[in-house]
Amino acid sequence: MKVKARTVTAALMATGLFAFSSAAMATNGYFTHGVGTESKAMGGSGAGSSENMGAIGVATNPALAVFSDEKWQVGLSIFSPMRSYTTTGGLAGQQGTFSLSNGNYDSANEAFPIPYVGKNWKFSNGGALSVVFYGRGGMNTEWDSGQSVFTNPGGQLPGPAEFPGLFGGGKAGVDLMQAFLNVNYSSMIGESFAWGLGPVIAMQSFEATGLSFFAPYTQTYADGAAVGAPVPPENLTDNGHDTSVGYGLSAGIWFGSDRVSFGLAYQSTIEMEEFSKYSDLYAQQGGFDIPSTIKAGLSFKTSDSVTLNLDVEHIAYTDVDSVSNPIGNLIGGCWTANPDPFNPANSPPFAPFGESSGCLGADNGAGFGWEDMTVYKVGVSVKSSDTSTWRFGYSYGEQPIPSSEVLFNILAPGVMEQHLTFGWTGVRPNGNVMSFSLMYAPESTVTGANTFDPFQTIELKMSQLDFEFAYRF
Repeated sequence: MKVKARTVTAALMATGLFAFSSAAMATNGYFTHGVGTESKAMGGSGAGSSENMGAIGVATNPALAVFSDEKWQVGLSIFSPMRSYTTTGGLAGQQGTFSLSNGNYDSANEAFPIPYVGKNWKFSNGGALSVVFYGRGGMNTEWDSGQSVFTNPGGQLPGPAEFPGLFGGGKAGVDLMQAFLNVNYSSMIGESFAWGLGPVIAMQSFEATGLSFFAPYTQTYADGAAVGAPVPPENLTDNGHDTSVGYGLSAGIWFGSDRVSFGLAYQSTIEMEEFSKYSDLYAQQGGFDIPSTIKAGLSFKTSDSVTLNLDVEHIAYTDVDSVSNPIGNLIGGCWTANPDPFNPANSPPFAPFGESSGCLGADNGAGFGWEDMTVYKVGVSVKSSDTSTWRFGYSYGEQPIPSSEVLFNILAPGVMEQHLTFGWTGVRPNGNVMSFSLMYAPESTVTGANTFDPFQTIELKMSQLDFEFAYRF
């Protein structure tokens, strides 16, 4: 048993690394709308369902493994996010502003493969051990050098100058990837209560490019400049991929009957190692923890063949300073980043000379300004025969980006709000199970002013498609 367990874990890790290298999500913020093909086909719902959704069901609710079979389960998603932004107006660098070039721009990279793999082992006492590896979180943008910025850095030039790239440092973008390994034990107490519990190992990778123009607004630079010896930051941008590992806990319960049941699941905040190569970019010297999530689901059969799922999920993005700290921290807490005083939208108080607690990389460093997100999900499964089940779903959650935070979020435009889903599960004559899901997220936008040129308007836009196929054998 020990040898088999080690072999299986190694296989899962190897497969998961492929997912880790390919994931690029941005649906509910930067989390997927669901995990597992059956759940995704129902809008990401199913936390309260006792339906057999395979080992991957523990990512929806750790208690559900007791209802799943012992089959191996593999899945592959092709995820396609379409991201763009539009800029209009502005002062084109006049009077000390930092202005983006006007126009409509599209991000490159619009197709990403995202696999998952899992396995259950059932015990004679009714318990189940599950090991699953999957990608759930991530963000990817790549803005080429066709854009430019107009500015007069530090008032050192006689007039505005043009610099190439989104933020003046050439081709810009971020590549954040997060993958999870859940090792979960679940069991029944009686016939109407189940529980599940286990550790979560998370791995993430990050790269940023084209951000060199923000060097004077890092804590490294500001602290040096305050004593007359500014130090160029080495860990801000263009340092390749950096990786980190962290650990957390997931737990869940289920209770009810075949007709009506309820589920509750929680995943703790996962404290990750810092991104040392980007300690001058993210708050707390490169900190980037993974936020906690809690979800509840009610499932009931309206007939022998139709099951309705009603779920709600809360994602606590404010757990993570690098994600939730506003860009305004630069203005109030980084003395080198004060905009020109002519700008009434950024009138005093300004950061006093030498203040650096809000600079990039500092303990209270500026981030993306994301708020918590609550998502409401409805899913339906219709069993048309003993071997065929059709699934439908819808989810809605107000996107987490305030209009005041659009400038930095060109790098991370997680603005999706609605997801329409569809899928099917079929049992083959040999007992194996195949499923597919299709998701369409209609275009969603957020519009606001450029923080450093309030006369310029920035509109972020995104729409998405996702197709996933899974097989249990």
